Amino acid sequence: MTDDASEVPQLADQRDIETVYQPAEDSKLLADAVVEAVEPGQRALDVGTGSGYVATRLRREAKAEAIGVDLNPEACEQAYDAGVPVVRGDMVSPFHDESFDVVVCNPPYLPTPPEQEWDDWMERALSGGEDGRAMVDPFLDSVGRVLRPNGEAYLLISTLTGPEEVRAYARERDLQSEIIAEEPHPFEKLLVVRFDAA
Repeated sequence: MTDDASEVPQLADQRDIETVYQPAEDSKLLADAVVEAVEPGQRALDVGTGSGYVATRLRREAKAEAIGVDLNPEACEQAYDAGVPVVRGDMVSPFHDESFDVVVCNPPYLPTPPEQEWDDWMERALSGGEDGRAMVDPFLDSVGRVLRPNGEAYLLISTLTGPEEVRAYARERDLQSEIIAEEPHPFEKLLVVRFDAA
């Protein structure tokens, strides 16, 4: 894995990956933003860790106690092989209340019509459902439970996901938000949103 943006594969190049989402420009944007914000020794969770790229950077660069969680058993294996402690599970459900200082997530965020669903592990990694929020909303529903007091969550979304709708949904769950990083692309802008408990 590399920190050099020129060597990070573009998302379009990742479509032929069969079972595990690999780091692309969205992964790098999220990792860059979070590494700057996390303090050494903080306990961090990478939800939907995939290959373990974000968790690895949190461990290596921020010196955080980062672990990963993913439903895909092959993703868990790849993250483990990369040196990331990993749990197989659905988002934050395997963890106790107030377990983490930081929770990060690069969910599937692209709106996908039902007729284009693949019904395999990569479909789960890439498809955000009809509105792009099939994993975003459940993440916001549940992340507050595992955050410690003064904890923060970081979410990667796209302008195609409806950022204002996402932030309004979070406010209804007592999460205040701020866009802390963005990166333009031809048909969208990628955004990193930080959420704090109100």
